[in-house]
Amino acid sequence: MAGLTPDILLRAYAAGIFPMAETAEDPELFWVDPERRGVLPLDKFHLPRRLARTLRREVFEIKIDRDFEGVIRGCAEAAPDRPQTWINREIVALYSELHRRGQAHSIEAWRQGRLAGGLYGVSLGGAFFGESMFSRETDASKAALATLVALLRKGGYKLLDVQFVTEHLRRFGAIEIPRARYHRILGEAIKTPAYFPGGPLGGAEVAGILQSSTLTS
Repeated sequence: MAGLTPDILLRAYAAGIFPMAETAEDPELFWVDPERRGVLPLDKFHLPRRLARTLRREVFEIKIDRDFEGVIRGCAEAAPDRPQTWINREIVALYSELHRRGQAHSIEAWRQGRLAGGLYGVSLGGAFFGESMFSRETDASKAALATLVALLRKGGYKLLDVQFVTEHLRRFGAIEIPRARYHRILGEAIKTPAYFPGGPLGGAEVAGILQSSTLTS
């Protein structure tokens, strides 16, 4: 996929497609447009009781956009349950440039001065496209995800795209919808005025926002 630029990448997201690589070592990218798309309804996020306690105890210090490249490189690391990732050098470069332009963001869970986990994604109007997450400590990426949902609610977003539904994401309320329905929701979301809150939320505030309209278990 020669000549891919950040502007082309944003137009692709607006059209409902996104790039991936076969492996981190493969220099080539290809476009993906799933027949069934994973989304996490912002008003139906499921907050597990254990995670709510972790947030309220502020086990992690949550930071926004402090180390975007550190997060994307963390997502590209091999893990026992994920020996290969789709994040290659071009992905790192393209999304890092989007971040410098204010169109990609990272939510980071820090503990004792160390990046323990986090996630990153792309913001376009009232849509946020979650790309990947990683965790080096128990609940680190989960705390980042919960914070992201709280931030998106606060900023007036209408869509959190998670691309594919895994069992992990299903626990938080992620669902699959047909491509045509996704494109309709996407078209409405990107026209919605929204803002990505720059300041981090405390864990207790995150739990309060999420528990105000969601179930816990």
